[in-house]
Amino acid sequence: MTKLKKHSLAVNIIIALVLGILVGVLFSGNKYVEICLNPVGDIFIRLMEMIVIPIVVSSIIVGVSGVGDIKKIGKIGGKTLIYFEVVTTFAILIGLIVANIFKPGIGVSIKDIDAVNVVNTSSQVIEDIGILNTIVNIVPKNVVSSLAEGNMLAIIFFSVLFGLGIATLKQEEKNLLNSFFDSVTKVMFWITSMIMKLAPVGVFSLIAVTVSKFGASSMLSLGKLTLIIYFVMILFVVLVLGLVCKIFKINFGDFLKYIKDDIILSFMTASSEAVLPSIMKKMEEYGCPKSITSFVIPTGYSFNLAGSTLYQAVAVIFIAQVSNINLTLAQQINVLIVLTLTSKGIAGVPGVSLIVLLATLRTVGIPTEGLMLVAGIDRILDMGRTAVNVIGNALAVVVLSKWEGQWNEEKAIESILEKREKVG
Repeated sequence: MTKLKKHSLAVNIIIALVLGILVGVLFSGNKYVEICLNPVGDIFIRLMEMIVIPIVVSSIIVGVSGVGDIKKIGKIGGKTLIYFEVVTTFAILIGLIVANIFKPGIGVSIKDIDAVNVVNTSSQVIEDIGILNTIVNIVPKNVVSSLAEGNMLAIIFFSVLFGLGIATLKQEEKNLLNSFFDSVTKVMFWITSMIMKLAPVGVFSLIAVTVSKFGASSMLSLGKLTLIIYFVMILFVVLVLGLVCKIFKINFGDFLKYIKDDIILSFMTASSEAVLPSIMKKMEEYGCPKSITSFVIPTGYSFNLAGSTLYQAVAVIFIAQVSNINLTLAQQINVLIVLTLTSKGIAGVPGVSLIVLLATLRTVGIPTEGLMLVAGIDRILDMGRTAVNVIGNALAVVVLSKWEGQWNEEKAIESILEKREKVG
């Protein structure tokens, strides 16, 4: 009897996507779709978010205590931030250039689109966005509250200090604590593998609700903007990240195939946290040391949001064009500087991209009424920028590992071949 071929996670997710779109189209505007399926999607996202903090804390502590040298940790941190800043700057530049060439806002009027509820943002939240406040907020006032709130930068800061503290203990005590936190990491990865089996169900629910709620009308009304933003994202991945791979001699094709399940899942769920545990595990299996993986990926979730900054750069030009404002070169340079600063350290804030966009518009002097245009399709755009963020953060781990001369190429090749055999 012929044995049925078991589909990979990526195939199952794509099947779930198609079915979700069909259900969303067939029941467009039906409130019962959202009532019935929204809780299912929310539960899946919550399950993934539930294990993020334990994995980040335990992985960083084990990785840092293994290095045991504050100078080495500082060196890795410095290189990581430099790399993130360069990549983010290129992302904003590409977004601004493409938006100026294709002019997505020409011919679009605010009156043509139904008003939607723009993200409810207090002036205090906008004032808190900035590099100085980000630096201050790295140091937690209360570790427990930082863990509860998911303040990633504060969690990283405490975990690094805790790991360095463990490194100063006697060998017996050090081994005992490292063994405990290493076991926590393994348990969390096991839980991750169990949750990932529910990914197709979660994706089906999230996509069905999205399509049913917004329908095709929003996409058609702002089709040019949507196409341009996705074009810019693909351009960034191919040109900038492709160039990075060439410089550091990384096979970009093999790398993308290796993390394709995570790219697809992050795209479908529009949640980078949904794949954080999986990405961390895969990067270690890909030959990257735990000390670099556990530091770079969580830090990247606050400092390496290339997909988000790409979107924001295009959106600023779009809203300016809709408002009949021609931004000068000096004003656009100001946009670049503002986006570079405001995009740091606030990844945990709900509606973060719209908050950053709102802050940038106010700083540059562009009317904020145009924000309603992109807010209506933000969920659809969020899918693309989340996937780009995930690719960028995963690649950053390999880049930093090679930069430090700690990448195990043989282990990476073995993992690629093993994955091919499973799929085959």
